[in-house]
Amino acid sequence: MLGKKCKYNGENNLDKDLITYLDKQNWELIPFCPEDWAFGTPRPTMDLVQEDSLKAVCNATNQDLIVPIQHYAQNFFNDHPDLDLFIGKSRSPSCGVGSTRLYDSQKNLVSNQYSGIMALEAQKREIIALDSQDFSKEYNEADT
Repeated sequence: MLGKKCKYNGENNLDKDLITYLDKQNWELIPFCPEDWAFGTPRPTMDLVQEDSLKAVCNATNQDLIVPIQHYAQNFFNDHPDLDLFIGKSRSPSCGVGSTRLYDSQKNLVSNQYSGIMALEAQKREIIALDSQDFSKEYNEADT
């Protein structure tokens, strides 16, 4: 959302309005992307799948990729213990907050309001976690 090309397809999710709003608040921004860190960019897509445990299943290889994302998230929050706010990318299996799709083992949609792996870690640590699409609505309403 800050303009780094770390999206699965090699593009970015630049959100100029979000950056402008956050800059006005004079907040320190700490960029992150667990998937780019763990797998590089571009990379195959993945889906969150609930079997006996939560998995991040690579759509190209069917491999469970959850462990490196969980490690990244834990290390990120350990390295930044004073974070006040987590803003995750909507629908991301790593960072979405209440907008991520969750599937069963047969890839049937169970929920489209789940949270991604890193977002779950933020919530577990009681960090305020907002989805980028919800945050966008909030700051646009605040400006009107």
